[in-house]
Amino acid sequence: MTTRMSWPELCRSERYKGLWVAIDNCRYDQTTRQPIEGDVVDSDEELSELCARMREAGRSSCTIVFCETAVYVSEPVSSSRPALDRAAS
Repeated sequence: MTTRMSWPELCRSERYKGLWVAIDNCRYDQTTRQPIEGDVVDSDEELSELCARMREAGRSSCTIVFCETAVYVSEPVSSSRPALDRAAS
């Protein structure tokens, strides 16, 4: 069973916090090349266990990330005010 999640959702999820997570069908940030969204296919505390299951399942193209509370890619904040106005606030 897969669940589509954004990277911020994944990091903030109590279910995946502190786990290695395999994600497939990723969408990547063009600047950092980090995954920003994908289908969660499996997770584990042990990276080696997760990799073994992915290998057995034939899922060799998944991206594996460690979910911490820090979000390394975030979507831009949308606002109608110009950037200079936001910086002055």
